Amino acid sequence: MAAPPEQHPTAEQSDTQAVIEFRGVTKSFGSLTVLRNVDLRLYPGKTTAIIGESGAGKSVVLKHIVRLLHPDSGEVHFRGRRIDDLPERDLVGIRTRFGFLFQMGALFDSLTVAENVAFPISEHTRCTPDDIARTVTRKLVMVGLDGVQQKRPAQLSGGQRKRVALARAIALDPEVILYDEPTTGLDPIRADVINELIRKLQRELRGTSIVVTHDMASVRKVSDRVIMLHEGDFVFDGTPAEMEESDDPRVRRFVEGRAGAELPESFQMKGKP
Repeated sequence: MAAPPEQHPTAEQSDTQAVIEFRGVTKSFGSLTVLRNVDLRLYPGKTTAIIGESGAGKSVVLKHIVRLLHPDSGEVHFRGRRIDDLPERDLVGIRTRFGFLFQMGALFDSLTVAENVAFPISEHTRCTPDDIARTVTRKLVMVGLDGVQQKRPAQLSGGQRKRVALARAIALDPEVILYDEPTTGLDPIRADVINELIRKLQRELRGTSIVVTHDMASVRKVSDRVIMLHEGDFVFDGTPAEMEESDDPRVRRFVEGRAGAELPESFQMKGKP
């Protein structure tokens, strides 16, 4: 009897195979090495938070995943296929399988909300205008913003703009959603709305989510797995509960929001005379 074909993994196999994999990735900008020979595997159906100090390279990781950046050395794989060496024309179809929520939303100010959300659908599908309009409404309902279709970004609050940007990020039903500092610039209540949406979309879309954030409330609320990037290396990889129990001083300082001993003496808090 012939062996069964191997190109179609079972559901169980698919759940244990990495969606995204970094193999020995190094990236430098001038004399600054941001990623230093890092290995990483991200699995389907999970929300991974990447934490670390400003400038640690968290957003650089996201940009490698969608091939906005090339590694200096090493390989990046998506669904078992190496993508860091693909020509630009071969990346178009792959990128439609990703949704990217940019830190500042990156909405088109000259377009309405509906036109912003419709943009990737119009660019990458042959849907009719009626189908596009229905999809736009469905995505806005998912983020709790139906009814604002004809408004422009300038007419919305910061939290509403983030939610419109999120509706656009999921317009093509992506397999992977990348969140770059999703709660930046929001007050705690509106930040929690975004956190709830991340959880809701993870349940409903059942994809893979990667959240780059400084917001420890977000990390605790949305993530299944936490990775900490420090000086070019991943120095922690575990669950949120394991993060809370970590005795690594680098992790503890970040989790507790404490300045380290490296703080210049002139900035140290002085006691009252």
